[in-house]
Amino acid sequence: MIEPILRLDGVSKQFGGLAALTDVSFSLNEGEVVGLIGPNGAGKTTLVNVVTGNLRRSSGRILFKSEDVGLQKPYQAARRGLARTFQIVQPFPAMTVLENVTAGALFGAGAGSLGDARDMAMQSLEFVGLDALADRPAANLALAARKRLELAKSLAMNPKVLMLDEVNAGLNSSEIDGALALIRKIAERGVTVLIIEHLMKVVLSLSKRLLVLHHGQLIADGPSAEIVADERVIEAYLGAKFAARLKELNHG
Repeated sequence: MIEPILRLDGVSKQFGGLAALTDVSFSLNEGEVVGLIGPNGAGKTTLVNVVTGNLRRSSGRILFKSEDVGLQKPYQAARRGLARTFQIVQPFPAMTVLENVTAGALFGAGAGSLGDARDMAMQSLEFVGLDALADRPAANLALAARKRLELAKSLAMNPKVLMLDEVNAGLNSSEIDGALALIRKIAERGVTVLIIEHLMKVVLSLSKRLLVLHHGQLIADGPSAEIVADERVIEAYLGAKFAARLKELNHG
């Protein structure tokens, strides 16, 4: 039996008396593209923060390649191959585009030298289509380019698992299409992708499997077509009254 590349067993996270995550369990297989959806405040970003060491889980186990990594620090997660993007893109504004990505390669991937890190950074910038802007200050980039810069930084860390947190937020339709094409190219490299997204058309175009968080609990995990028709998922997104009305219409 092939072991999953990432597995969560009963992971919980409390902030004082608030339960942000409660007994969350799932696994990701190598090369899989999985969508993580849920209403605002469901705990999606908290989950990514816990997996990557930005927050310490309160209980449960996080296994990466069968190794318990629940106590890791963010730089250790990055060097293991657990990379992520951030919902709010904040590059180092005084540094150039190339310098931003070089920092990711140097400290995240543990590149052997500054020269190696720059080479890795340039390859990532070429991959996302930002190589022509390598010498431009990151502060001068428009939002869509900043999102690509965030992707380039993550790719320069040579990830095995890449967690994308709302990479399409704020983009227009053509920019979203470009982002989707990039994500598909990343998946073709064999990288396992967990994509957090509010736009259902985006998630469904990328993922054959969906995870659904609601109030910090995993309420569904399965094939995308089945999940979007699940009454619990519809209720979580649209409310009990709408879910009941939709059920009436479907059975009327």
